[in-house]
Amino acid sequence: MMFGDRLKTNLDTDFLKIIAVISMFIDHIGAVFFPQYPVFRWIGRLAFPLFCYCMTVGVLYTHDIKNYLARIGLFAIISQPFYVLAFNYNDFLGNIFNFNIFFTLFISLLGIWSFKERKIIFFIISIILLLFFNFDYGITGLVLMIVFYVFRNKPFIGMILYILCYISAIFTGSLDNPLSLCIGDFCIGFEIFAILCVPLIYIKMNTDIKIPKMFFYVFYPAHLLFIFVIRIIFRI
Repeated sequence: MMFGDRLKTNLDTDFLKIIAVISMFIDHIGAVFFPQYPVFRWIGRLAFPLFCYCMTVGVLYTHDIKNYLARIGLFAIISQPFYVLAFNYNDFLGNIFNFNIFFTLFISLLGIWSFKERKIIFFIISIILLLFFNFDYGITGLVLMIVFYVFRNKPFIGMILYILCYISAIFTGSLDNPLSLCIGDFCIGFEIFAILCVPLIYIKMNTDIKIPKMFFYVFYPAHLLFIFVIRIIFRI
């Protein structure tokens, strides 16, 4: 069933994916090479919500959910060794079950599809996996996708709920956390920067930017390999 005519949020998903990819790349460069500069990680908070939103739109438009899931699952597997090498190459085996974001998106996609099709067993399995295994971002992706899906034609309510998903970061910052945004002694958790996605998701755009579909899949393991190679060259 197609829902495109009822979507009242931004359908310019290629543009959003480009922003998400750039944000993710900046985030990872900062995490590995410039941990002393939190601004890299702040910018990176845009990536995950945008990916979740674009995949929710994808669920609504895809003609073949099995192929969609298969693509994401395949690149999750391909990306895993590069993910570990990029961030923890000194302890590869100890981190092999810290699952990359493609695994998170795969399980979240399965969950939102199950929710949409009322396949309760798969939905429950998705929740259990995200809660009890070490997926990057945990259950946050599924929660965001449910918000985007349920309120796809009620953008104001969806926007409020999206903001509520992150507003608690106002109270989670700490002087001990170098990623926090601190104003004097008052610190805000860096997750608060995900709220900057609101206009990107809820204001309709039409940039006419078109990027080959596979670019977004290939870029993820490619940029992780790039980070690993740079670390080896400069012994970081």
